[in-house]
Amino acid sequence: MVGGETAMMEDFSVTELSALRNDLLESGIDFRGAAELMQVFLMGKGYGVSPEDAMDAVSRVGSSGCSIAALKQELSNLARVM
Repeated sequence: MVGGETAMMEDFSVTELSALRNDLLESGIDFRGAAELMQVFLMGKGYGVSPEDAMDAVSRVGSSGCSIAALKQELSNLARVM
């Protein structure tokens, strides 16, 4: 991993990822709402993400059963330093 990527991975704790996963699963929101939730999570960490990329990521996370590993991977792929 590159230095910045390592720091980014450390930004996403298991506790935070679990809370985000629970919000995604239990809130009853649609794909657009889930994508916005992922964007808000990343913005809170100082990263940006395009709405289109977030929608694609939500689809991939959903098809993986919304596992913590898949969520972490997609967030890491989406995060852009602002």
